Amino acid sequence: MTWWPLIKVLPQKTNLHFVKYARYAAVLSVVLCIASIVSCFYPGLNLGIDFRGGASMEVSKPAGQTIDFDALRGSVNDLDIGDVGVQGIARRDNNIDDGSTAIVRFQVPEGRDQTQVVQQVESAITQAVGEVRYSGVEVVGSKVSGELFTSGLLALGSAIVLMFAYIWFRFEPQFGFGAVAGLLHDVILTFGLIVLLRLEFSLNMVAAILTVIGYSMNDTVVVFDRLRENLRKYKTMPLRDVIDLSLNETLTRTIITGVTAVMVLAALAVFGGEALRGFSLALMFGIIVGTYSSIYVGAPIILLWGVKRGEIGEEAKPVKLGMASRP
Repeated sequence: MTWWPLIKVLPQKTNLHFVKYARYAAVLSVVLCIASIVSCFYPGLNLGIDFRGGASMEVSKPAGQTIDFDALRGSVNDLDIGDVGVQGIARRDNNIDDGSTAIVRFQVPEGRDQTQVVQQVESAITQAVGEVRYSGVEVVGSKVSGELFTSGLLALGSAIVLMFAYIWFRFEPQFGFGAVAGLLHDVILTFGLIVLLRLEFSLNMVAAILTVIGYSMNDTVVVFDRLRENLRKYKTMPLRDVIDLSLNETLTRTIITGVTAVMVLAALAVFGGEALRGFSLALMFGIIVGTYSSIYVGAPIILLWGVKRGEIGEEAKPVKLGMASRP
């Protein structure tokens, strides 16, 4: 089989003119980032109980039986304890959404005993829809949820600052600015996806965004490494041609790495259950936009800022990127 392995299908050398379309990509990115920022306030993030406080529980009947969701929602609403959310999910034993399992989320009024409220909700649900099984009960107080929300935002901010410090230490300032711009682009668009799909913003989502930050930075560093190496090799070549050359040289590696990660996360989204679906979707999207930003955000910003070629006047030295980073 001359076509095996299938990696031979991918071209070993490409000559795509990425910089030529960078202006249009920049307009698209700016529009999407503005829309994502606005959406974080209107309609806003769908905060999970980790960040807004309250309780959640899984309610299920035996396979083959269905739960009357309207009756279930009405029974909890009648308790007048605040916002109530009911969402059908797949069964844990066969991963099929047959209407027999649901997640119920509700608020615990300030000053009320949490255990007593949960028992009151369970009693009301049983009266409304019959005997059901309760599991996965989680309760988070309003004070704790506020602290978790602040800690989550601090974790995201600290990660971005540390990544900038790393890039500033390793590259010239214009590289650092390009990397951080790409990083912010990926984080903002991932927030936009979370709002668009009404995914629950919980600690799992903070973990997903932190992972996106790490992946995006890794992808950008590989491109910048090759760009810096080519700037030393081709000292008289126009900067836009050097950027195009560097992006083409790392394109195959970028595609293979990105597709592999997305395949793993797709399997997690399908078979990982409801609890991990939002996490895997956000991570998949973050990896895709991270790949895009390393090509159309990070590198073109260097072209905008410019590079003082005299500062890179030392003799060319091979930069070891590692086996995984070679095209």
